[in-house]
Amino acid sequence: MADTLTLFTSIGLSEQKAKETMKNEALSSALKEAVTQAQRVHGASGVDKAMGTLLYNMASRLKDAKRLAFLADSIVQRKICTELQLAAALDFVKSHPQDPINQKEFEEACGVGVVITPEQIEDAVSAYTDQNYLLLPSLRGVLREARSALKWADGKVIKNEVDMQVLHLLGPKTEADLEKKPKPQKAKVTENEVSTGEVKSLMEQLRGEALKFHKPGENFKTEGYVVTPNTMSLLKKHLDLTGGQIRTRFPPEPNGILHIGHAKAINFNFGYAKANNGICFLRYDDTNPEKEEEKYFTAIKDMVDLIVTFMSYVYVGHAYVCHQRGEELKGHNAPPSPWRDRPIEESLVLFERMKKGLFAEGEATLRMKMVMEDGKMDPVAYRIKYTPHHRTGDEWCIYPTYDYTHCLCDSIENITHSLCTKEFQARRSSYYWLCNALDVYCPVQWEYGRLNLTYTVVSKRKIIKLVETGVVRDWDDPRLFTLTALRRRGFPPEAINNFCARVGVTVSQTTTEPHLLESCVRDVLNDTAPRAMAVLEPLKVTITNLPEDSQSDVRVPDFPANEAKGSHMVPFTCTIFIEQSDFREKGYKRLTPEQPVGLRHAGYVISVQKVIKDAQGNVVELEVNCCRSETAEKPKAFIHWVSKPLTCEVRLYERLFLHKHPEDPSEVPNGFLSDINPNSLQVISSALVDTSVKGAKVFDKFQFERVGYFSLDPDSTADKLIFNRTVTLKEDPGKI
Repeated sequence: MADTLTLFTSIGLSEQKAKETMKNEALSSALKEAVTQAQRVHGASGVDKAMGTLLYNMASRLKDAKRLAFLADSIVQRKICTELQLAAALDFVKSHPQDPINQKEFEEACGVGVVITPEQIEDAVSAYTDQNYLLLPSLRGVLREARSALKWADGKVIKNEVDMQVLHLLGPKTEADLEKKPKPQKAKVTENEVSTGEVKSLMEQLRGEALKFHKPGENFKTEGYVVTPNTMSLLKKHLDLTGGQIRTRFPPEPNGILHIGHAKAINFNFGYAKANNGICFLRYDDTNPEKEEEKYFTAIKDMVDLIVTFMSYVYVGHAYVCHQRGEELKGHNAPPSPWRDRPIEESLVLFERMKKGLFAEGEATLRMKMVMEDGKMDPVAYRIKYTPHHRTGDEWCIYPTYDYTHCLCDSIENITHSLCTKEFQARRSSYYWLCNALDVYCPVQWEYGRLNLTYTVVSKRKIIKLVETGVVRDWDDPRLFTLTALRRRGFPPEAINNFCARVGVTVSQTTTEPHLLESCVRDVLNDTAPRAMAVLEPLKVTITNLPEDSQSDVRVPDFPANEAKGSHMVPFTCTIFIEQSDFREKGYKRLTPEQPVGLRHAGYVISVQKVIKDAQGNVVELEVNCCRSETAEKPKAFIHWVSKPLTCEVRLYERLFLHKHPEDPSEVPNGFLSDINPNSLQVISSALVDTSVKGAKVFDKFQFERVGYFSLDPDSTADKLIFNRTVTLKEDPGKI
């Protein structure tokens, strides 16, 4: 330890920096090797601080350890002498992963041996200042153009020359020159920002991790990518086939309905491809026949209109038939298989017997000879399943696993960016290993953090429990966060896309509050859902003095903020209905015996004349007088109303669970089924809505004024419309 510390401080590192470096085992080992190599040439005290800094920067930035000795030698031989040359050297070795490196090309790319004299710098700066004399006041201190012909020159020397020549031409800097200019503010995406338009949504997603993505054909520039002797020729063939097109894929397992987390995956995979004029494949991972149903395939296809392929590619190699049982293979410390070194010919015969159905389920598997990143050994490639497949029936009794099919399908489809959530990071090693073992094109797997929401569950197993126990009706119950449920509730696709854009794409897992999604829904529906008037808890009101000629249709704008977008007519008669909550017998902001209110869109103000009650003392009707709005004193409030309305059913939804994290035992000790909110669904069977909604189609969306946003449910009939409340008009402060 002391020797390493001494070694690192001997090249100019401070003691603190040296100790920090030693904490990083990989960096410490690389730097130690590089410094030792330098000292063999220059002696124990012959490595000066400048060389030591270059060795440290090289060791800390180099991704391919096999290039360490080569680059260290270039620094030791004083071929690489500046940071600019080192950056070029690192780029070169990254772009040339295969041996041997062409020494001549390397030295040309890094400016080895190029000497820039002070006279050359003076001439280049003079040429620039002479050509741009009139622009110098606005270009003072700008070096980019002056350096274009002096790639390997010392930047400080160029700057000094530019400053000197500008000073000679313009004189000393003025107070205005010395005044500090404010930095331009970067645009920020806030919760309340209205993210409209598909292009903006896609661009929002491409912030963060997506900016680091490799270009097609440059897979080898990705950290951790495995390069084989045949990699470059396979990449060339890949580029010839795709023409450099970006290709992504979305591979859902069709054993359940897609949920909000999948929306982020769809948004990212499809969006990244579309934003780059590429293509995205929808690929059903149909390798578990006992869990798959046709309805799930149909539902997924309804959600994503992409190219469809299926996992069914069979290839045998670098594997063996094993007879260990499933329980023996679980965990990270499973014992090695006694059949690991079985002869290839024998495994081929046994695999053929597996395919013909001559083994029982669990009696034999085909396993790959490899160790995964998490230490798990020899993952299963094929297993036996005597379950009819919804597409192929009983044709097959062996089915491949995700670890086997995923990377091969990506390879067959020439996927450029295989985008997965973080839980698949431990499978990256098997992904690269299998492609390279079969000597086929190897795509790049990128992992990002999955999207989680509070107050819900998205596990297919748990949703099935909710369905089976009758807590929810089915996968599309609007209290769930499956995509079919969100559609039934009335969430517009644009709102879900905008939500995914706001969340962004990062490598960290994110847990988000549902109110952020609801905010995106309001932003979209505010501009797209036409207004109507509905009364959920009706109170009859009779206008005793309404003139006969005033009982006619009233024009109501579809979008009050922009009446040019259209309007509709609703009846207005002497009998109207208002919300029970809009009347109180004593002090109140709306209608009381002492306080009149205005009727929205009608042009009248009403005043209570008589309150009619039933035998139990409940208010059942009001008799009121009216006067025109222009002749009355301006009322304190305006309320909505309906006349000659349609009777409809309205379903009001709240959170399905009482706690933020219903799956957390510390928060909900008795399990998620014990955390159901008893008030998550309220059904109002006799709500009243104005006649403008009469011709609505399933999933049509409206804003019921002062009530909320609603969507027409598929249960609706010609005789009775049923509306689901999508979201309230404003966020409930208690939820934030």
